[in-house]
Amino acid sequence: MTRGELTDCYRRFYRPLGMYALKLLGDVDEAEDIVQEIFGTLVDRSDDISSATVKPYLYRAVHNRVLNRLRDNMGERLAEYPDEVTEEDIDTSERDARLWEEIGQLPQRCREVFLMAKRDGMSYAEIAEELGISVKTVENQMTKALSRLREALSARKGRKVFFLPFLV
Repeated sequence: MTRGELTDCYRRFYRPLGMYALKLLGDVDEAEDIVQEIFGTLVDRSDDISSATVKPYLYRAVHNRVLNRLRDNMGERLAEYPDEVTEEDIDTSERDARLWEEIGQLPQRCREVFLMAKRDGMSYAEIAEELGISVKTVENQMTKALSRLREALSARKGRKVFFLPFLV
C-alpha cells in the first residue's frame, strides 16, 4: 500500500474500528489504544496488504487484539465474546461512526441538548434547568438535532432514516 492509500485507510476506518472496539471493550481509552496499535502494525506491514483486503484485515486485527486484551483481563469469562467479525458488526460500527460524526457537526447548543437527552438520559425539564433555558427551547433543539441527523444520514445512504440508534 502506498502512503496515500494508508492515509485514506486511516481516515476511512479509524472511527468505525474505534466504535467496533468500544462495543466489545466498553472502554473508550482502551478501544482507541487498540485501534492506534493496529494502524501502527498496518504501516509496518503495508507491503503485505492490498487495498482490496485491508478492511477485513483491520477488523480481524482489532477483533483479535480486543480478545487478547480481554483474555488477559477476564480469563474464563472470555467465552461470552464472539469468535468472528460479522458483516453486521462492520455495518453497525460504520453506521455508529457516521452517526457520531454527524453529531459532532451539529451546532454547539443543539449538540449539547441532544447529548444530554440521549447520552445522559436527562429529561427535557432537567436539561432546561441545567442550561437555564425553557423546556420549549429544549424541544426545539431536539427537533432540530433529530431532523439534521436524519437528513445527513439519509443523504449519505440514499434512503430515509427512520431510526437513530444512540450508543453509549
